Amino acid sequence: MSVTVGTPVSSVMTNKRRVGALKSLGVLTVGDALTYYPFRVTDPVPLRAIREARIGEPMAFTAEVRAVRVASSGARGNGRLEVVVDDSAFAASRRQPGAIARLVFFSHKKQYLDWMSGRLRQGTCVVVAGMPGVFNDQLQFTHPEVLTVGVRTTSGHKSAPQENQASDSITPSWCEPVSPRPDVESPEEGLARVCRPRPVYHASSRISSDHIHDSILDMLRLLAGSGDSAASTPDGAASNADGTGPNGSLTDAAANIPLSGLARAIPDILPERIRADKDLMHRAEAFLNIHDPVSTKEFHRAIATLRYEEAFVCQTALLQARAHAGRASAEPCPDVTLRDAMIASLPFSLTGGQREVIDSIAADMSCDHPMQRLLQGEVGSGKTVVALAAMLQAVGSGHQAVLVAPTQVLAEQHHRTIAAMVDRMAEQAVPDSGGHPLSAPPVILLTGGMKLAARRRALATAASGEPCIVVATHAAFSKTFQAPNLALAVIDEQHRFGVEQRESLRGKALSGKAPHLLIMTATPIPRTAAMTWFGDLDISWLTELPGGRKPIRTFVIPEADGHLMGSMFAHIRQRIDAGERAYVVCARIDDADETGEGDVLDETMAEPMRPVVGDAARSDAGTVAPPRPLHTVVQIAERLAKLPQFQGVRFTTLTGRDDDATKQQVMAGFASGETPILVATTVIEVGVDVPQASCIVVFDADRFGLSQLHQLRGRVGRGGTPSWAFLVSQAEPGSLGEQRLAVIRDTTDGSTIAEEDLRLRGAGDVLGDAQSGGKSSLKLLRVVKDAELIVDARERAEALLAEDPELAGEVELAGAVLDFTRGNETYLTSS
Repeated sequence: MSVTVGTPVSSVMTNKRRVGALKSLGVLTVGDALTYYPFRVTDPVPLRAIREARIGEPMAFTAEVRAVRVASSGARGNGRLEVVVDDSAFAASRRQPGAIARLVFFSHKKQYLDWMSGRLRQGTCVVVAGMPGVFNDQLQFTHPEVLTVGVRTTSGHKSAPQENQASDSITPSWCEPVSPRPDVESPEEGLARVCRPRPVYHASSRISSDHIHDSILDMLRLLAGSGDSAASTPDGAASNADGTGPNGSLTDAAANIPLSGLARAIPDILPERIRADKDLMHRAEAFLNIHDPVSTKEFHRAIATLRYEEAFVCQTALLQARAHAGRASAEPCPDVTLRDAMIASLPFSLTGGQREVIDSIAADMSCDHPMQRLLQGEVGSGKTVVALAAMLQAVGSGHQAVLVAPTQVLAEQHHRTIAAMVDRMAEQAVPDSGGHPLSAPPVILLTGGMKLAARRRALATAASGEPCIVVATHAAFSKTFQAPNLALAVIDEQHRFGVEQRESLRGKALSGKAPHLLIMTATPIPRTAAMTWFGDLDISWLTELPGGRKPIRTFVIPEADGHLMGSMFAHIRQRIDAGERAYVVCARIDDADETGEGDVLDETMAEPMRPVVGDAARSDAGTVAPPRPLHTVVQIAERLAKLPQFQGVRFTTLTGRDDDATKQQVMAGFASGETPILVATTVIEVGVDVPQASCIVVFDADRFGLSQLHQLRGRVGRGGTPSWAFLVSQAEPGSLGEQRLAVIRDTTDGSTIAEEDLRLRGAGDVLGDAQSGGKSSLKLLRVVKDAELIVDARERAEALLAEDPELAGEVELAGAVLDFTRGNETYLTSS
């Protein structure tokens, strides 16, 4: 059978339990196994004589077997093999007196003990590596790694068991037959093998790190054999239990994996000149040195090679996507009459940043190829005004524009805001030279929750091709929505939509031309991350807040501090009495909500996941304590309503389970002041705009990601009044949770918060974000720490594509780029 990186694991492994365990880790193919990277590598095992042993520290030495005894251990029939070894010759080479130690092996399988005792006959020279301990005042190694050596010992005995000696031993079915050959030919060879650093993998209760390692090495052997049959070991000798060749010798690595064969099975992706300039390994050599490292230096060099490869493939894919989009046709939109009239009618002045971005968009939309722009704006920085300016430029040029929002609440809010601004523009606009007043273009709302008659009217208006602005939810991606004159698509909070959905807008226009694309997000994105994720787009940042905005004061409140909690509630009551509003945010709806609606963070991982305590206290036994329960909307609403500070104040709740009509009613009551305190999940995170809201309380704040806390904080301070954010926490002093909250407390700069968020999430992992890629092909690349590497990869990719735009001369790279594009739709926002 020919084995490739695409071969299923189930086709090359007969152990079905192990196949299932690997599948649970996301390892389905041989390629998945190769990219299941270890998160660290152990230090080399030091050489020490027995008298130099340090309890609890690994060591390696050579010795001669003096005695072997198999005994019963306990009433359950467990067996015990005791081997007494003497290191006199090895100790003398280290100027130490010789000593003896016991090697102990436990098993309930008699076949295993017979097999081991058959290998470790009296007089055999062995290499031992393990952790020394003490039992009954004697030095003992429990289940050490042992290799037999093919040299004569000082007593004149041959170390390898003879065939007639091993013939009466019973070989267990799960072991290879006992070989008459030794494991290694010399003590030096054996010590070099056992002292090598070992990779350590994220394991599970179903499979250990060692078994993961063994499985990956087996697949590398198969790949090497398939890639170069001449280099593979003949007659099945490569299947020796110890992984040695026909005479016990090693080839390119201790695991007997010929690099020549592996290189044919795993061709290099990076162009040769780039690999030479960067002093990088061949791809096959890198995989070999990651999963079977000769030294820690070579391990880290291999990781650096594949990390650069990820950066280069990523940047090449993004640059190609950008070039392909630039060759598409779009409707030019040069008329800025409506846009300028809207800006002139505003009751406030635009910030310098807003004017700069609006001018950049105007220049892009005047061209006959599609604009591709990402607008990253601080919470409350005025992205909606920028989006409206772009849409009015499209409508003023005789075309249609659509703004797509992720939720109905946000879509309705956008519709109200935009309609009001358009009406104000029409009222205040100066008549043209013919005395005709400026007419306001239609602003249409299209959501899934609309009544049928209203929905049909909205669809009919859009389908007529009449120049208009459509504000929609996911309904804009349906086949029933047609906009034959569409020239601009604005996507709000782009990460909430898939590429397929965004691409569906391209087919709406009858002309077949691609619409201009403006993507907006308030999620803080570091500039290096934006280059990695949105490298096919032009990127603009809005960092300046509009005039009149007051800074939001942020406080971290320990929940255990009853006095401080009481003062916080009293303050909120004062603001309510002053006619203001307050949000209270919880991660879960009720006790039946197991995972919660929040972007709750486990601090041991690199990405948000289901609620798991981040700074869990550890019990005396050293195990992680069960995660403390998260506060729920139902619980907190009942608790606050009973407090004396809120007597006479009405509460309301809002969660993702509420239907659209309920959401509208709740938000209307909150905005009017009928119910001035809103207890909600993170459904309010994006786009909710109630100017009277001046306070927000986030319970279990230490369990949220920083970017989400920054978004939630942005729900207040929108009305020009002083505002406060209270982050209620149960984080332990000095914990990672406390550090994260200190970041959000000390700064309102979204870029700084994003940088710190990524830095803190990657803390403690030797390989940074290894294994955090999920379905992404980016498993090693770290967008903050590897900023310079990403820039270098982008520059080299640009030079390569300038010479060979379609990568006709780099077939392997072209294939890797295609695979990356198919597997990373969330990174490629416009292709």
